[in-house]
Amino acid sequence: MYEAVVLGGGPGGYVSAIRLGQLGIKTLLVEKHRVGGVCLHAGCIPSKALIQVSEVLMQIREGEKFGLKAEHVSIDWEKAMSWKDALVDRLTKGIHQLLKGNHVEYLQGEGVVESPNTVVVFRDGEPQRIETKYIVLATGSEPIELPDFPFDGEKVISSTEALELKRIPESMLIVGGGYIGLELGMVYAGLGTKVTIVELLEQILPGMSKDIVRALMPEIRKRKITLHTNARAERLFEKDGKTWVTVRKGDKVFDVEANVVLVTVGRKPRTRTQAFEKLNLELDEKGFIRVDEQRRTSVPNVFAIGDIAGQPMLAHKASHEGEIVAEVIAGKKVACDYRVVPAVVFTHPEIAVVGLTQADAEKEGRDIRIGRFPLTALSRAQILGATRGYVKLIADAESGVLLGGEIVSPEASSLIGELALAIEMGATAEDVALTIHPHPTLTESIMESAKAVFGSAIHILNS
Repeated sequence: MYEAVVLGGGPGGYVSAIRLGQLGIKTLLVEKHRVGGVCLHAGCIPSKALIQVSEVLMQIREGEKFGLKAEHVSIDWEKAMSWKDALVDRLTKGIHQLLKGNHVEYLQGEGVVESPNTVVVFRDGEPQRIETKYIVLATGSEPIELPDFPFDGEKVISSTEALELKRIPESMLIVGGGYIGLELGMVYAGLGTKVTIVELLEQILPGMSKDIVRALMPEIRKRKITLHTNARAERLFEKDGKTWVTVRKGDKVFDVEANVVLVTVGRKPRTRTQAFEKLNLELDEKGFIRVDEQRRTSVPNVFAIGDIAGQPMLAHKASHEGEIVAEVIAGKKVACDYRVVPAVVFTHPEIAVVGLTQADAEKEGRDIRIGRFPLTALSRAQILGATRGYVKLIADAESGVLLGGEIVSPEASSLIGELALAIEMGATAEDVALTIHPHPTLTESIMESAKAVFGSAIHILNS
C-alpha cells in the first residue's frame, strides 16, 4: 500500500510526487504517456524551443543594422525539430532521475480511480489494483475543439500538432488571438509562413492592457501577420486543390487561403473523464474541480492540482500547488496564496505581468500611483536594438507598497521575477528604487519605473 498516488505526470503531478518523496511519503506516480505532461512534450518547452529557432533566424537576417552581413541564410527544419526533440528527451530523462533519486515509484499506464483509496492502472490492457491513503489528481487540460473546425491533425490542428509539423507551411490561419495563437503565429511568420490571425473579440490578448497590445503591433506588422479582430472564422472548404477559410468581419465576408488552420481558442480541464468519475467530485460551472485553499476536493483524502483545479492554467501555478499538497499530506500547515502568480507571453517582445493590473486596482477603488519607464530611454535596450516596450508599476498611493506590474521587453520572462518577489515581500516602490541595479542592463528599467512612481526617475522627464 502507498501513502500517496499521484495521477498525472505533468508539472503539477511530477513536482508533487518529488516533494512527497523528499518528505518521506511512499509515493507512486502514474502517467498515461510520458512524464512532463503537455508542458514538456506539447506546450511550454517545445514551443519556446521553436521560438528560439525563429528568433535566432530573424536576428541573423536583421544583422545588417549592426554591420553584420549574412547571405543566403536558410533553415534546416528537420534538424531544428531534431534539436527540439532531443532537448525534450533530455529534460524527460532528468525528471526520471529525480523521481528515482527521491524514491518515487513510477508506472506508465492509464490510471482510473476506483474508490477514494483505490487506483487501478491499466498497462497493455492489464489492470493493476493499488491501495493508497491519499490521491492527488493532476490530469491537466486539452485544447478546445470548435464544431466547425474539428481537429484532423493535418488541415485543422491544435497547438500540439503545430509543434510537430513535418514542414514549414506556406500559409497558416490561426483561430484565436490569445497568447498561444500569438506565440505560434510569430514563430511561423518568422520562419516565412504567411500568417493570418482571426480573433472574435475587439483586441488580441483579451484581458491584457491596450498598452501591451500597442507595443506588439509594430512587430506584428513587421512579420507581415494579417490580423482580423471582431471577426469569426466560419467554415473550411476546398477549392481548386487549395484549402480556404471563410471569415466574417462585421458586414464583410471573405475567404483566406490556408495550408493549415491552427485553432487556439483556449484549453479545457480534463475533469469529465472516467479516470475519476466514480468519486463524483464537485465541479464548478466551468468544469473545474472545486477545491479549498489546500487543494482538497469534496472527498477529504483526494486533492486536485493544476489545470483541473481552476485558473490560471499555468505550469508554474500547477507546480506550486503540487508542492503545497505534498506538504499538506505530510502534515504541514500550509495553503495556496495566489496574490502573486506571474504570467508570461513569449512573443517578440516578451510580455510579463504580475499582481494587480491598473484596471483591477481602479475597479477595486484603490488610490494608486503609476510608474512607467519606456525602453527607448534605456541604454541596454538601445544596444540590443529592441526599444519597443516599457515597464509599468502599480503602487498604493499612500504607502507606496507595490501592487502589480507589467513588462514588455526582451527577457521580460526573467525580469518579472524581481517584481514577483517584491510584491510577495510587501516591498514598496521606494525599496526597489533605492536598490542599486547594475548598468547597463534591462533591470534598470524596473528601478527607473519605481522611481517614476514618485516622480524621481532620472532618465526620463517626470510628469
